Amino acid sequence: MKDRTCLVTGATSGIGAAASTELARLGATVIVAGRSAPRCAARADEIRRATGAQVETAVADLASMEQVRRMARDVASRFERLDVLVNNAGTYLFDRRLTPDGHEQTFAVNYLAPFLLTNLLVERLAASPSARVVNVSSAAHANGTIDFENLQGERRYERLDAYARSKLALVMFTYELARRLEGSRITANAIHPGVVATGLGSEGGAREWLRARVRNLTNRSMLTPEEGGRFLVHAASAPELEGVSGRYLDQGRDVESSPASYDLAAAKRLWQVSERLCGLRA
Repeated sequence: MKDRTCLVTGATSGIGAAASTELARLGATVIVAGRSAPRCAARADEIRRATGAQVETAVADLASMEQVRRMARDVASRFERLDVLVNNAGTYLFDRRLTPDGHEQTFAVNYLAPFLLTNLLVERLAASPSARVVNVSSAAHANGTIDFENLQGERRYERLDAYARSKLALVMFTYELARRLEGSRITANAIHPGVVATGLGSEGGAREWLRARVRNLTNRSMLTPEEGGRFLVHAASAPELEGVSGRYLDQGRDVESSPASYDLAAAKRLWQVSERLCGLRA
């Protein structure tokens, strides 16, 4: 990863922090992205001390479309090219909350923010001789549905449904992005890093409940952040994935995602809806 620049969202803790450290060890310039400037700075210092690598920071609360735009402008102004974008940050909430933009927060952070950030940075990715977009989804996506009449829980809201829907949307976005970028030097893949013991779902006392539910759904034990983080690093750096795009990697294995994730018509419609929700088109 020498001479390559990697932006990792949700990089101040959990698998994002673990992956950022390992990418730095491999020689990459790492941009630690998070919503707290002090935490980003502290994590960047830790990675520098541990690896001796160049580590930068980028700050945004991904629940805010304006902050996502501001971070994208900041990154674009400081870096001529971006070789890897890891959309890792995520959230899980017990109750339905709205962002300042009026979006359901789980959907906004887990899906709309990666959609917007990737689209805003696509020119910097295109400047790389070989760029990768890595979207961190979840095995829970298989329990998600895309109902355009209830896309953000407007008619009914259930916490696990909202989480699964956001992760399904992220997989569908990955596949549609790969199709739209076919023939370019940018690849896009979605990954499931395993059921990892992180702070996801810590708000509202949801953490242990979410872990138990996902563990039951996938029939797998929990991994440490370091174990889960290695799958982010694999997707971002493995030579065998050079030029490989539009795939779903389950703990490093190339497998099929849910049947719903391959719905081409729904993916195109979701892209159009997402452009409107993110203000990329009228």
